[in-house]
Amino acid sequence: MKLPRRVRDRIAAVLFSALIVFTAVVLTWILRQGYAVHRLTRGVGDTWFLAADGRQWFRMDEHRQDVPLSRIPADLQHAFVAVEDHRFFSHPGVDPIALGRAIVRNLREPGTVEGGSTLTQQLARTLFLSNQKSYVRKIREAVLAVMIDARLSKEQILELYLNRIYLSAGVYGVQTMSQHLFGKPARDLNLAECALVAGLARAPSALSPWSNLDGAIERSHVVLSRMRAERFINEQQEAAARRTRIRIRPYPGANDPRGGYAKEFLRQQFRDRFGGDHPPDWEVQTTFVPELQEAGERAVGDGLRQFSDPELQAALVAVDPRTGNILALVGGRDFRRSQFNRATRSRRQPGSAFKPLLFAAALEHGFSPVSVLSGLTTIKPQGPDEWAPRNASGDTPDSLTLRAALIESNNRAATALQQRIGSRPVLRLASDVGLRDMPDVPSLSLGTGLVTPLDLTAAFAAFPNGGFAVRPRAIVHVMDADGGTALDNPVRSERVISPATAYQMVSMLTDVIDRGTGASARTWGVRMPAGGKTGTTDDFKDAWFVGFTSSIVVGVWVGFDQPKSIGRNGYGSRYALPIWSDFIRRSSKRRAAASFVIPPGLKDEALCSVSYLRPVGGCPTYTEYFKETDPVPGRLCPLHEGTVKQKVRRAVEDFFSGLGRKLKGILR
Repeated sequence: MKLPRRVRDRIAAVLFSALIVFTAVVLTWILRQGYAVHRLTRGVGDTWFLAADGRQWFRMDEHRQDVPLSRIPADLQHAFVAVEDHRFFSHPGVDPIALGRAIVRNLREPGTVEGGSTLTQQLARTLFLSNQKSYVRKIREAVLAVMIDARLSKEQILELYLNRIYLSAGVYGVQTMSQHLFGKPARDLNLAECALVAGLARAPSALSPWSNLDGAIERSHVVLSRMRAERFINEQQEAAARRTRIRIRPYPGANDPRGGYAKEFLRQQFRDRFGGDHPPDWEVQTTFVPELQEAGERAVGDGLRQFSDPELQAALVAVDPRTGNILALVGGRDFRRSQFNRATRSRRQPGSAFKPLLFAAALEHGFSPVSVLSGLTTIKPQGPDEWAPRNASGDTPDSLTLRAALIESNNRAATALQQRIGSRPVLRLASDVGLRDMPDVPSLSLGTGLVTPLDLTAAFAAFPNGGFAVRPRAIVHVMDADGGTALDNPVRSERVISPATAYQMVSMLTDVIDRGTGASARTWGVRMPAGGKTGTTDDFKDAWFVGFTSSIVVGVWVGFDQPKSIGRNGYGSRYALPIWSDFIRRSSKRRAAASFVIPPGLKDEALCSVSYLRPVGGCPTYTEYFKETDPVPGRLCPLHEGTVKQKVRRAVEDFFSGLGRKLKGILR
């Protein structure tokens, strides 16, 4: 069917306009990249990570050492050329033969994106692109490689490449790798060592000599074979190099350990998104506050020094409850000794620090803070309770309100509460706040699942922020060298509990610090409104305290990398709470705390703080908060003296209450 001329003219106009726009976009990109390539003649910048306030904090390559090509041995240069791009000195930045072979392979195996990358293409990707596999990126990479080859000499390209290549374990450039791996500059490497370094470029993580020396040596033999095939070395040199015994130094860790866990965590977040390569002159806006990071490291260091065992570890995480922004992160006692980040990678049982999620689920399902849990003496105790005075006396009450049970961290009450509401609401809430894959078992209420300190800390944000789950965020956005947005990471939050339930939990967890298992925090200088929860696991293998003010949520874990008993009475209140209190006190100037805001819809009632009933004369009182559907206690407190009128009323109440129980027994 032939289209009308008017329709054809419109289609042609649209296509022509689209062609003009496409051409303009391509030309603009080429001009921008051309200028960027031109700047390479004056040196290469670096990716900067910015603190939360926009100040430059640290570089991607804090320890990279650029050296001229004249200080890189010929064997090392030839090793890279032989194994990565043996036609490097003859092609124009793109190798037509390798490219044709890759195209054929892609056609034979749909879904693969092979590229036949040259050294120049790898340099283009390192400096200007990401590791994302796509045909568009490969085209951009090829164009940039041709532009680089046209602008720079082969020697300049090779020098940039050898100074910028990622070689595993956070190390960039052959000079830094040589120093870390062999304790000497690159110019002093022998042939076997040159082959080993060159072999890392193909798979830096998998072939890291510090974790897979055998694999790295096996790959170096492939490099030596390629060098002989390209006539850079002869058969005798190859054989001698294969016989050479490779000795490497232990991983040196960080020269400057300050902020080491946080900085390496951020670098890894960047690598996860953009690959091991990284471009120059990019900026990564982070959420971290360096002053809080320093305060966290001091709190962990000072806290662990109170105990004699040098193997005892700790982790600390500080999060903004409104946004999920990570403000500080400490993954261990000494980054130089161990780079394992316990704050993000260590999954441990939270113990009683999980209980607030159980209690929040109960409040969402018809309970109030003064709902009573009965029959506790008939429940088998599981794990260590944390209210030492009561445990020491052996006095176990048969009934407790939710508030009292949380203040005391009573395990029998937690078990009874889980039996009453079932595990499904608890598991759902835990998953909603980021604690997934928790086990559906009777001991769920006692924290027998596995969590990281980061995830558990972020989960607590739902209480002070009014009921929203927030996802932890370390990077806000990434800007490329042209000022464009390479990554935008907005705040992600969703309501998981009502504002009323959130505030009831704040009130109960504040009581934990005011007069419960966290009361020591007040003696250690925590004066502002704050709430939190201790946690201790079986055999005292893990000690926790996770708490908050209106402006910050902080979680602390203490334990050993290989779980074992911390020691006798290794409660969270003894090991984790002092570190938490120290950090909260240090951070108060940067994150000022205000009173928690009471949401609309709650009604307040004065109750006796011992019996949790209506007060009489002589009762110590506190303010309880009730949702609209919560029953409010009507009985008077029987534990304190009261006035004559109150005594009479109480006697009447007791008479009718006793009569009701007798009638109930008769009817049964």
